[in-house]
Amino acid sequence: MRKAVLVTGASSGVGLALCKRLLEEDHELHLCLACRNRSKAEAVREALLASHPLAEVSIVQVDVSDLQSVFRASGELKQRFQRLDYVYLNAGIMPNPQLNIKALFSGLFSRKVIHMFSTAEGLLTQEDQITADGLQEVFETNVFGHFILIQELAPLLCHSDSPSQLIWTSSRNARKSNFCLEDIQHSRGQEPYSSSKYAVDLLSVAVNKNFNSRGLYSSVVCPGTMVTNMTCGILPPFVWTLLMPIIWLLRFFANAFTLTPYNGTEALMDLDEDTAEKFYQNLLELEKHVRATIQKRNHQS
Repeated sequence: MRKAVLVTGASSGVGLALCKRLLEEDHELHLCLACRNRSKAEAVREALLASHPLAEVSIVQVDVSDLQSVFRASGELKQRFQRLDYVYLNAGIMPNPQLNIKALFSGLFSRKVIHMFSTAEGLLTQEDQITADGLQEVFETNVFGHFILIQELAPLLCHSDSPSQLIWTSSRNARKSNFCLEDIQHSRGQEPYSSSKYAVDLLSVAVNKNFNSRGLYSSVVCPGTMVTNMTCGILPPFVWTLLMPIIWLLRFFANAFTLTPYNGTEALMDLDEDTAEKFYQNLLELEKHVRATIQKRNHQS
């Protein structure tokens, strides 16, 4: 029986590289591409099948920043699959990242230059916004949409006789100092991406605590520092051309510089289980509120 694998954000960057690697290791997988843009997903599907004709590659259209889309996709997946063996929760955004030129040049001549380049700490400013669901866009896309997806797909994931795996794409930019339990959506801060990725790390710990007994296990992946469609627009192409030799040189001093999505490496994170559990409970409360709001809105329409 084919293993069933779901990958969110599968049409580019880390998600696309992951799909290629998964099929290289097991060319008879049933790989389901969970993507926002169906036309891009179709093109990826055709390319993957051309390289791996024995595989089964399907598509489910989902936008994790839109809870109605998540509910719809979850229902579709429950009709198609009896179980999912692996779910890679990879889709994410970094909204309108802008480079802090002053921080860049001051960091170049400091002891923190390697840390600065490998984590982008202090280098980027981001402008978050509110979604149609009334949530912060980065939080909903990177964290809450995936959380709802897990909740909805629990019947396909929880099998004590044969465990399933969740694998989250985190980041070296995930920092505890940018996350606050009193503001889990990071509506009052300036580092929504960092906050969301630390939230992902916490959520992985909480999922293990709440779901291991039901046959579901979770881990996080840090693919390292790389140039993807999410980051290439931060600087003009000629600047990347000038910086790449420096970044290649830094690889000798820090293994975090993977440079390409395909080179992404995994790392498990040590986290505070108590904070993770409190965060998980906060998400459950937010889920109740959001579901009630959606039901009320649907009833009125």
